[in-house]
Amino acid sequence: MFTKNNTRDFRSLLEGVSMRPLAFEQKTILCEFKLEKGSVLPPHAHPYEQTGYLLSGKMDFRIDDKWQIAEPGDSWSIPVNVEHEVKILEDSTVLELFSPIRQDYLPEK
Repeated sequence: MFTKNNTRDFRSLLEGVSMRPLAFEQKTILCEFKLEKGSVLPPHAHPYEQTGYLLSGKMDFRIDDKWQIAEPGDSWSIPVNVEHEVKILEDSTVLELFSPIRQDYLPEK
């Protein structure tokens, strides 16, 4: 699959958190996230491996029991069912890949 830039709209997932799917196939989905300063992704875990890259901004990120300040150029991988949470310190843009594919993140029809 090839996706031209700006062909899909962002949709709100939580207050201050929006996402748009970029490209996907049978086993993975790549998404772009816009995160507003002061927003929080509460503690959660899911049955998806999650790998991300911070394009811009700054976040305080917890994976399992370890907190880390994420800055542009930093990346992470979160194993399946490991609890994590994020506090957004600056407006941020993130690319994340999920496997297996998240059906709830597929483009709305």
